[in-house]
Amino acid sequence: MKIKHLLLSLLFAFAFLSNTATASEHGAASAAPMTQEELIAAEKANYHPKSVTELIVSFFHTTGMDAIINPVEGMKNAHGQEISTFAQSWGRVIMFIIIFILFYLAIGKGFEPLLLLPIAFGGLLANIPIADMAAPGHMLGIIYSMGIQNEFFPLLIFMGVGAMTDFGPLLSNPKTALLGGAAQFGIFGSLVGAAALSQYTGMVDFTLQQSAAISIIGGADGPTSIFIASALAPELLGAIAVAAYSYMALVPVIQPPIMKALTTLEERQIVMKTTRKVHRMEKLIFPLVVIMMIALILPDAAPLMGSFAFGNFAKESGVVDRLSNEMQNSLINIVTIFLGFGVGMTLQADKFLVAETLGIMVIGLLAFSAGTAAGVLMAKLMNKMSKEPINPLIGAAGVSAVPMAARVASKVGSEAKPGNILLMHAMGPNVAGVIGSAVAAGVLLSIFK
Repeated sequence: MKIKHLLLSLLFAFAFLSNTATASEHGAASAAPMTQEELIAAEKANYHPKSVTELIVSFFHTTGMDAIINPVEGMKNAHGQEISTFAQSWGRVIMFIIIFILFYLAIGKGFEPLLLLPIAFGGLLANIPIADMAAPGHMLGIIYSMGIQNEFFPLLIFMGVGAMTDFGPLLSNPKTALLGGAAQFGIFGSLVGAAALSQYTGMVDFTLQQSAAISIIGGADGPTSIFIASALAPELLGAIAVAAYSYMALVPVIQPPIMKALTTLEERQIVMKTTRKVHRMEKLIFPLVVIMMIALILPDAAPLMGSFAFGNFAKESGVVDRLSNEMQNSLINIVTIFLGFGVGMTLQADKFLVAETLGIMVIGLLAFSAGTAAGVLMAKLMNKMSKEPINPLIGAAGVSAVPMAARVASKVGSEAKPGNILLMHAMGPNVAGVIGSAVAAGVLLSIFK
């Protein structure tokens, strides 16, 4: 009995001591709440008076000017990658100059303003020091992850492009589809060229995936270029997108010399016969045939071609005009803003001002030129073999720059022979080029899957 009482006493004593220790800890940790007078006194004790000069200096250290003038060693970007002092200082200055050049090209020269302008403005925001707008969870970072990283925005753009496309010229003269296919030579030719440049020159170091992403510039298709770059080489997205849309805007400058160099005056003066009228049912069935062929042969191209085919099918059905109009107008316009900002986010100095960017611009130009040349040469060959005359100029429209490439072909033709309108004839290979670039993208994705 005594042992029982002794054990109970020890237990109560241990519990009492434990509660006392805990209470003392809490008491030390959470002191009695301070009065307002005590809080003011504590603030005064911690406050160090500053002169006006010190306040100005303190403010200056929070400005972008200080961040550019006094770069910090070991500074990291939003993704944890170290930024060189050059990229923090002169790199930002150079990027601001490049961005203002893009503004000039978009506004002053009218070079693809609908996308170059938001891309340039996104690049301007991305290069503002301290604000870190490209960080995950910030404005540009949210836009990038919302539709660029997951390749969603290019698909919505393709949906709108499909709703604006008329397959009539292609269906009325199906053999012009060969010209759209021939123009894709620039894509695969530049893929080999980029890989060879990396392997044998040492000037740049592109992997096969990066080379594939760069080569799609040869199709002169901006949304497809962004789609492929996001999937295969997101680190090169900014340079690829700027190159693709720059060359699309420069179609009236780049293509005519190539077209004239590869054709004679007599060939440029060829007048093509008026094509037949296409039945509405043909236009309605064609996108379904295309998407079923993609499903059976090249499923990796389904996202791009599926979006494109749906947009066109909705338009040709004639029963969902509201949806078709929205895709052609509001949807594609809103997505273009977000797409431009998302791409512009990648135009940061530490990512853009590298040797690879120059390589991308050069390879992209060669790819685009090669695609134009291949289309013209294929049209010359078809003209030799066809019973009906084919003006070789329409072969240049096989690249995907719709409808600018077709307009350029028609303009060069009318210069050689006034009154010779080739626009509708050139729209056939132009539309085929859109399909061709999407198919080429599917092939590249399937190779590197």
